[in-house]
Amino acid sequence: MLAMLWLAGILLMALLADVLRPYSITAFDLKNRLAPPLGFGGVGAHPLGTDELGRDVLSRLIVSVRVSLLIAFGATTISAVLGTTLGFLAAHFRGWVEQAVLMLIDFQAALPFLIVALAVLAFFGNSLPLFVCLMGLYGWERHARIARGLAIAAGGQGYAASVRQLGAGAWRVYMGHVLPNIASTLIVSATLSFPEVILLESGLSFLGLGVQPPLTSLGNMVGYAREYLQRAPWILLSPSVVIVLTTFCVGVVGDWLRDRLDPTLE
Repeated sequence: MLAMLWLAGILLMALLADVLRPYSITAFDLKNRLAPPLGFGGVGAHPLGTDELGRDVLSRLIVSVRVSLLIAFGATTISAVLGTTLGFLAAHFRGWVEQAVLMLIDFQAALPFLIVALAVLAFFGNSLPLFVCLMGLYGWERHARIARGLAIAAGGQGYAASVRQLGAGAWRVYMGHVLPNIASTLIVSATLSFPEVILLESGLSFLGLGVQPPLTSLGNMVGYAREYLQRAPWILLSPSVVIVLTTFCVGVVGDWLRDRLDPTLE
C-alpha cells in the first residue's frame, strides 16, 4: 500500500507539474545561489534549496519527475509491444521465422546496450522522441521470450484450438483469446522493465547523453550536481532519493502483482 501511494503521488506530481512547480525551471535567483534546504539554514521561498545558478530545486525536481516518467512509460510500452509481437510471430509461424526471431533475441541479449546507446546518441544527436524510441529497444527480448513460450503453451490448450477450428483467424486467436490469458505475466514483466529504464535513462543523462537542456530529468539533475557534491549535496540528494524510492516501489508493486495474478503460486 505504501508503494502504491508513493507511485500514485509521483504520477499525480507528473500530471500536475505545471501547477505544482512554484517557479520556472529556467528562472534564476542569483542572490540565493546554492541556498540550502528549509530547516538547514535555507529560505522558505526555496524549500529544497537552489542549484549553482539559483534555480529552484523543487521546481526542477517536479518537472524532472514528469520527463523521467514519460521516458519510462513510453520506452516500456514500446518494448512490451515490440517483444510481444515478435513472440507471437515466432509462436505462430515457427520454422525459419521462429529461428530468425530467436537469433534476434540472442543477439539483443548479448549486445552491451549502454555502449550502443552511447554510440547512437553521439552519432545522431539527441532529441526526446529519439531517446524514447532508443530506450524502447531495451529489454524487448525478455517480453519476446515470455510471449513466445506462453503463446506456444496456450496454442496447445483446448480453448485456442477450439477457436481456431471454428474458423477464427490468427489475429482473433492471439489478440482475443491468447493475449488476455497471458496478460498478467506480461504486465508483471513490464513492471520489472520499468525501473530498469529509469535507471538506464538516469545513467545516460548523468553521462550527458540523455535529456538535454532546457529540459531536465532526474538523471540530468544528478549529473549536473556531481560537481557540487561537497558544497551543495542537496542538489544531488533530492533526485537520487526519488530515483531510489520510485524504482523500489515499482519493484514492490511488481512482486505484489505477480503474487496476485499468477495462479501457479496459489
